[in-house]
Amino acid sequence: MIHELLLALSGYPGTIFTWNKRNGLQVSQDLPFLHPSETSVLNRLCKMGTDYVRFTEFIEQHTGHVHQQEHYSSQPSQTGLHGIYLRAFCTGLNSMLQPYRQALLDLEKEFLGDPHLSISHVNYMLEQFQLLFPSVMVVVETIKSQKIHGCQILETVYKHSCGGLPPVRMALEKILAVCHGVMYKQLAAWMLHGLLLDQSEEFFVKQGPSAGGATAAQEEEEEDLGIGGLSGKQLRELQDLRLIEEENMLAPSLQQFSLRVEMLPSYIPVRVAEKILFVGESVQMFENHNQSPSRAGSILKHQEDMFAAELHRLKQQPLFSLVDFENLVDGIRSTVAEHLWTLMVEESDLLGQLKIIKDFYLLGRGELYQVFIDLASGNREGTTPPQETSPREAPPTAAALLGLADAAQTSQIKPDGLLPSGYYLTTHTKDILVNNVDVLESQFSQLLQQINATRDFESIRLAHDHFLSNLLAQSFILLKPVFHCLNEILELCHSFCSLVSQNLGPLDERGAAQLDILVKGFSRQSFLLFKILSSVRNHQINSDLAQLLLRLDYNKYYTQAGGTLGSFGL
Repeated sequence: MIHELLLALSGYPGTIFTWNKRNGLQVSQDLPFLHPSETSVLNRLCKMGTDYVRFTEFIEQHTGHVHQQEHYSSQPSQTGLHGIYLRAFCTGLNSMLQPYRQALLDLEKEFLGDPHLSISHVNYMLEQFQLLFPSVMVVVETIKSQKIHGCQILETVYKHSCGGLPPVRMALEKILAVCHGVMYKQLAAWMLHGLLLDQSEEFFVKQGPSAGGATAAQEEEEEDLGIGGLSGKQLRELQDLRLIEEENMLAPSLQQFSLRVEMLPSYIPVRVAEKILFVGESVQMFENHNQSPSRAGSILKHQEDMFAAELHRLKQQPLFSLVDFENLVDGIRSTVAEHLWTLMVEESDLLGQLKIIKDFYLLGRGELYQVFIDLASGNREGTTPPQETSPREAPPTAAALLGLADAAQTSQIKPDGLLPSGYYLTTHTKDILVNNVDVLESQFSQLLQQINATRDFESIRLAHDHFLSNLLAQSFILLKPVFHCLNEILELCHSFCSLVSQNLGPLDERGAAQLDILVKGFSRQSFLLFKILSSVRNHQINSDLAQLLLRLDYNKYYTQAGGTLGSFGL
């Protein structure tokens, strides 16, 4: 009977030990030569044999490895589970079963040498597996019932390996190490060659934008009146806008990647995953889209072999070490970031480009707009005849005003030929209300300092994002009530200028009525603006806002008018 027991425990039932699809292995009923206590021990062993058979069935379904006969084995069911991580799990599970198979072989040898061995000896020799198999079966059933997929398998095995008995922990750690082998291969392809080898969408990096959605509480932050910082929704809007702009500017073949957070194991922090994403994106962009001979060469500075060897060394470790893993990721990221910094700052003259953008788009060179005002005023007053200018001539005009001789020479247009004689240049615009020095100059100075203080591309990108965020916040673009007031005030000023320019003499009754409406509207909006800014200042400490309020209320006009908004007739 011992021989039949060993066959049954190996997955080959017979007449004494039968197989039932619902209950698994069982001792046949009403065997006259078995004592009830022996039946109890045999059923306990049969439960362990049942787990073994179901393990092998699971392995067969997902890897094609057959370990049992077809006369009792159920056909592979279509569970919907697939992927390379599942196959790796099955490979690790199959390796875990090897000591059990060896133990059965050893028992058979002992039985052939001593036919008088008892069932108790068999139970004693297989006791460790009676503790191990039920715990591992919980992991298998979890994967099957919850349809765990891809890197989520790493998380499931890791959670079950954190506690329990030492044999259970050691067995699951060995399975986890096999699954990590797949992850390291994907990491090597992604970080060293920019290749995303993930046909079944199992990796925590994916092609395409992030699919994260905002919660209801986050949506309510839209009306936040913070001047010094941005709400979560505003930050997301800024980031989405930047991504859209980048996508429009880049070549159509340049792909966008993002994190698939639900696939990221909990023992790998998001900060590490973001570094992995950055490295792969950079390598993919550089290797696949670099066309400049002067920039030929590896973005990893020809250290791919060394990094590949380090990844292989981590793969061979029996236990995953976050410290070693993050140190290697940091090393690769630093190499990539420094190379991109060199391309951006030194070869592409980032500082010079930023200064040009600031001079033109952010009013850094007031003489450009001063000349524009003078030209527009001359045309309006009839002192200078209007000139037809094609769109192709506009950029050289701006370039000439900014002192960019190369652009003028390229277009073969003389800078002085576009300007009236006797014009003067000034470094300030004529605007009683919008001042860019306090916000723009200070933020731009901080941006330059941060660029000069690092050799890391990501640090530059974060500094630039922070620069844009502060500009949007401190220039009141994201503070809707203030932004609305400013627009209304500027519209009133424009209407006032139009009214004055159209009436060279004294105003008639209709003009006087229009002027009265404009004055009242200006007073109402300016008082409202001062009240909103004062209210925000009472809740937040902001030196820029304090300076603006001081300028607005330099003669204490708004302070002395005091009171509530109702006192201003609002």
